[in-house]
Amino acid sequence: MVEATTPQTILITGLAGSGKSTALNVFEDMGYYCIDNLPCFLIEDLVNKTTSGSKKIAKLALVMDGRDSSFFSSFKNTITLLEKMRGTVTTFFLTADDAVLTRRFSQMRRNHPTPDNMPLAQAIANERRRFAAIQLDQQHTIDTSNTTPTILRNILQKSCGISSCDQPLPVTLTSFGFKHGVPPEADLVFDVRFLPNPYFETKLRGRTGKDPEVAEFALAGQAGQDFFSHLQPLLAFLIPQYQQGGKISLTIAIGCTGGKHRSVAVTEQLSGVIAEFKVDLHVSHRDIGKE
Repeated sequence: MVEATTPQTILITGLAGSGKSTALNVFEDMGYYCIDNLPCFLIEDLVNKTTSGSKKIAKLALVMDGRDSSFFSSFKNTITLLEKMRGTVTTFFLTADDAVLTRRFSQMRRNHPTPDNMPLAQAIANERRRFAAIQLDQQHTIDTSNTTPTILRNILQKSCGISSCDQPLPVTLTSFGFKHGVPPEADLVFDVRFLPNPYFETKLRGRTGKDPEVAEFALAGQAGQDFFSHLQPLLAFLIPQYQQGGKISLTIAIGCTGGKHRSVAVTEQLSGVIAEFKVDLHVSHRDIGKE
């Protein structure tokens, strides 16, 4: 990783659980030398070694945050030192809603990296206050509350001048139940509650829209056929338009009452249609396991 070009320095910071390690992986894939959880006291030695001699590193990405006990008191001096020795520093500050951070820590089964072992909600609030107190002059703030790793990757690549139009548009196709709420991240929402409801058929009620018999019951009629005859050309028009307009991802949500039968069946069939549009397709069924 020895290069004789102008140094490029990325600094990633933000709340614990907001996706900093995921962001760092993106820069590693883009050819950056990456270091996670770098303590402030090692900055000067690191920069000296990466800007002189035979070990020059042109593209450097660092994650620095509250895991270092001196981070908040030393952060501004650290930025000043980096800028003095390596030039412009591009800073990314990652954040997320409290409820999202709480869920992520629960899923990861890890403790919040606070030195005081305080309750999780208190630790999150405390860290948020400490970031606000240093008045971080970040160049890019990214809220990852509803951001998948694919979407985060595209945001970071776009910030580095890599056009998303050169890559397939990430499209998330998800089924849901209206009684559980509309997905807040949805860009397009289609209500398919007009289709025949398998719930009222005793032999189909316990199955899902992935079952061929359930799908046939919901979609085989004239309403289902007409729906797809209109939807396919609409999406064939919309998806390229969104991408050309600079959208870095698209979420299409298909809803029925409970999110188990009709929306699942439509989503499954629609996934085959959208796959032909040369997109980076991801399919999920948010409420399929809820009763």
